[in-house]
Amino acid sequence: MTNENDQPLVRIIDDDPGVRQSTAFLLEAAGFQTACFAGAEEFLGQGDSSRPGCLLLDARMPGMTGLELQDALQERGIALPVIFITGHGDVDMAVHVLKQGAVDFLQKPVDAARLISVTRAAVDRSVAARQQERRVSAEREAYGTLTDREKEVVKLVAQGLQNKEIAQRLAIAEKTVKVHRGSACRKLSVRNGVDIAALLARIGVS
Repeated sequence: MTNENDQPLVRIIDDDPGVRQSTAFLLEAAGFQTACFAGAEEFLGQGDSSRPGCLLLDARMPGMTGLELQDALQERGIALPVIFITGHGDVDMAVHVLKQGAVDFLQKPVDAARLISVTRAAVDRSVAARQQERRVSAEREAYGTLTDREKEVVKLVAQGLQNKEIAQRLAIAEKTVKVHRGSACRKLSVRNGVDIAALLARIGVS
């Protein structure tokens, strides 16, 4: 059974109710779940940022602007992809928001097919990032179950050392190295040194 928190959500943030309604209608017809907000403050106060997905964000709104919301999201560590949609944009604004990490900058009126395509790419990116976060979290948890000696062994394996070299480095028997290495591989669900090195890199262990 799929957890609702795993379902992607497209957040539409625009002070124009007609734009919100028409955009939501278009995207829901294309299979997306949407949520509408009349402004940046409303999103920050009521929006669910725990689900993957993206933001369709108007750049110019009363109160907090879309650009200010983008900065606020970064300050809060909310990594949802942002797509700016505006009727009053310019090149400087586009360059700024893209440098700040926005995935696209679209001018109103937006072509329907283009909007759907850009939104789908942003949602797919968010879902993939969420899956990667969970994978890394699970790998960190598995690494935490290793004994101190197993951690020593896998770090040396990741450096490319053979069992005999590890035994000499740690002043233990080669047979003992094999036992620790095998136990660690089972706990980490890896098969060889290449897998071990990649896992340690992902979880930030050197």
